[in-house]
Amino acid sequence: MGLKAGDLKDLVYKVFEVDSYKSKMGNDSDIITVAFSAKTKESATDLSSFFERGYPFVLDADVTAGEQSDGTYKVFVEIEREKDAVSQIIEMADGVKNLTGLEGLKYRYYKNFSSHDLTQESLGETLPVSSDDYGIKVNESNLNNYKEFFNRSFLESVTMDSSDILTIKKAWADPLYFEFVDFGPTQHTLDSINESFDANGFAEAIFLTKYIGDYNITKYGDKLTFENAGNTLVLKRL
Repeated sequence: MGLKAGDLKDLVYKVFEVDSYKSKMGNDSDIITVAFSAKTKESATDLSSFFERGYPFVLDADVTAGEQSDGTYKVFVEIEREKDAVSQIIEMADGVKNLTGLEGLKYRYYKNFSSHDLTQESLGETLPVSSDDYGIKVNESNLNNYKEFFNRSFLESVTMDSSDILTIKKAWADPLYFEFVDFGPTQHTLDSINESFDANGFAEAIFLTKYIGDYNITKYGDKLTFENAGNTLVLKRL
């Protein structure tokens, strides 16, 4: 029996990922992987079946074997990287909206810090639809890739969940959680912060430096800034 409108209400997150995971079907330059996050194993399985049965352009749909580190179950959908891919992803997203009642779906491209409102125009500007464009886009995206940003840290894992919550984990230590605020070239990002420098935040900055590694960490009000290679990440500690 097929799914009906509203059957997955409150069971799927509104932010999905594009090109963040490797393809099983072929080269990443030829295949786009779209990953949706579900709250239960059952809802993930239902969503995977929905994609596989309902969209002839879907090459494969699968579900992670178990719960992920962010508490979700991932549904991976693979489609060909070609000129119709943007419309195909929009079509799948419309199906998800119908099943879940979600409005304002967002997507995150290639482990970038920021998620974007899903529109035909926005996705068309972001998504590479040829193998040559894919190589160029991946190189550009490494500049604001949350895993790449922490490439010289002591961290064991870095994840960004579907609510834009960043989780970092060091071996033999409890994970730390942050709300993502902003990311970009250092001077531009610092100029956008309205809060005053917090002289009392020195102890927290020292703790985070010991936990993460040799990053320039400063506190402004309730915001923390992390500098690396000319870029600055702004977070709030949770």
